[in-house]
Amino acid sequence: MSAHDVAASARPAYRDVNVLRWLSAYTASVTGDVVYFLALPWAATRAGGPSQVGLVVAAGALPRAVLMLGGGVVADRFGPRRVAVAGDAVRCAVILAAAAAMMFASPRVWLLAAVALVFGVVDAVFMPAVGALPPHITTPDQLARVQGMRGLSIRLSNAVGPVMAGAVLVIGGAAGAFTAAGVLFALSLATLLTVRIAPSAKTPQHASAWRELGDGLRYVRRHRMLAPLVTVIGLSEMCFSGPVATGLVLLADERGWGASGMGWIASAFSVGAAASALLLTVSARIPCPGPAMSGALLVTAAGAVGLGHAPALPAAVMFGALIGLTSGFTTTVTGALIQTETDPRYLGRVTSVTTLCTLGLAPVLFPATGITVALWGADVFFAGCGVICLLAAVLGFAAPAIRNAELRSPKSA
Repeated sequence: MSAHDVAASARPAYRDVNVLRWLSAYTASVTGDVVYFLALPWAATRAGGPSQVGLVVAAGALPRAVLMLGGGVVADRFGPRRVAVAGDAVRCAVILAAAAAMMFASPRVWLLAAVALVFGVVDAVFMPAVGALPPHITTPDQLARVQGMRGLSIRLSNAVGPVMAGAVLVIGGAAGAFTAAGVLFALSLATLLTVRIAPSAKTPQHASAWRELGDGLRYVRRHRMLAPLVTVIGLSEMCFSGPVATGLVLLADERGWGASGMGWIASAFSVGAAASALLLTVSARIPCPGPAMSGALLVTAAGAVGLGHAPALPAAVMFGALIGLTSGFTTTVTGALIQTETDPRYLGRVTSVTTLCTLGLAPVLFPATGITVALWGADVFFAGCGVICLLAAVLGFAAPAIRNAELRSPKSA
């Protein structure tokens, strides 16, 4: 696939076979992740009891967070497709080897911790690489659609993955679940090998990895668009990448809505996010994406406050759907803007920074979630989430580069 072929492609991303191959590989990979991350604590509980679950999960989460920025350097140095293929291959081999070991003996805590450690290290490299691929397989004007399709993929994987994990755990135990995850990674690998990317002129890398990392961070800090946009992403994702899920559990318990009430709110959130992803997938163009994104953050802030003060479950469900719709819109648009504005030489490193903002900042708030709800109630916690989203919206409106942003290539602009 030549650069001319990519640039000349006029068909929408959802009709581009090459984009659909990438999406299929991504969906299989995310579904495999869901199965693996459910099977791992399940196996750890039976191997060492509940006290060992945190140790095993931390063995994978810590290296992923610490090495994420380094993974971006690797993706930029060797190319995102090559790194993503290698990452899928290693994940597949490690998980299938662990499944084979579990077929002959009960899973041990040390084995699960070792698998989690290796998986976390590989994930730190794989995630920036696979996230940096879209600009290499489509044109800038299609990136919003691709991000919308990615959002739909994540929602589908989060719906199918738990059902699949539950079924294989019942039928085949931990070995069966790890086998299923490995097969999904193998499917992702096979599909990813068929994805064609446009060749790009690469500057020979002579600097050390540490210097390349510093160069990437300086690139983000000095960029008129990326610096404020990454800050907006960090603020907007701080609450909605994990702490809100915990907050929903505590809110439902506090109001007496029970597990079913929490499930209704969470489902409404997912439906809203899927609706926004579908809307952006089929939309030909997003006018004024910067102001639209900031406006969506304002609505998200209001929805978070409304959810915390909802007088009854139906109102809470409506606010959950609203938050899912607007936060999903924000995630899609910010992702498209990041990939439109970033120099291809820095895509891996910039993607690693935004991924770290999404996955790295949220866990910091988990302890604060429980403490805030215990001391002042769930309404105060959700009001705090609203204030954080409001800050992100104000920053988006205040930054001239975001206000004037366009989802098109610099040449066409």
